[in-house]
Amino acid sequence: MARQQALVIGLGHFGMALARALAEGGVEVLAVDIDMQRVQEASGFATEAIAMDAMVEDELARLRPGSRDLCVCAIGDESREASIIVTAMMRHMGAKRLVARATDAVHERILELVGAHEVIHPERIVGERLAARLSARGLVDILPLGDGLELSEIEVPGAAVGRTLEELRLPDRHALTVLAVRRPTSGEPRVLLPRRDVELHAGDVLVVVGEPGSAKTYVVGS
Repeated sequence: MARQQALVIGLGHFGMALARALAEGGVEVLAVDIDMQRVQEASGFATEAIAMDAMVEDELARLRPGSRDLCVCAIGDESREASIIVTAMMRHMGAKRLVARATDAVHERILELVGAHEVIHPERIVGERLAARLSARGLVDILPLGDGLELSEIEVPGAAVGRTLEELRLPDRHALTVLAVRRPTSGEPRVLLPRRDVELHAGDVLVVVGEPGSAKTYVVGS
């Protein structure tokens, strides 16, 4: 089975971290930046790393955005103009899945208008996740999934310790579907399937999916 191919343009903190994570996940990554030092760093993990100005149309075309499974324009604060132009050109060149990084709401709207399939705002995402976790004790992490759903990790409340998932009836009472139970051990945490008869222990973490705010409401109200 052929490995996925991704083109990541812009190797600032976000682009570099994304390119590294994709490479570690088995994706063939072509990492691009105008800064040679960043390119040299990316060459340590990317399939290929190239120093070039992606705003030059002929140079960008040589990277074949239309043949990649994923194209990411991760150019950030250093040049909004470049991010918009590069995003527009990659869409024109047939990028099948084009993700662009925005720095604010206006930038986000423009990137959508020039053809990005998905626009992300890393700082906002991190801020929202951190705020949700800090404002609700017991909420370990939260990840928006889109389409009105979010994935959350929650510590088992004291009132739920010793009870089974069947007794808690989280889908009925809180519209939360339990995907797994993480149980701390002396070594690696055990991951248990969410069987109805699983009895919950203090320190367990539930991995759940539900509507935005459902996990926080359950944690706060427990």
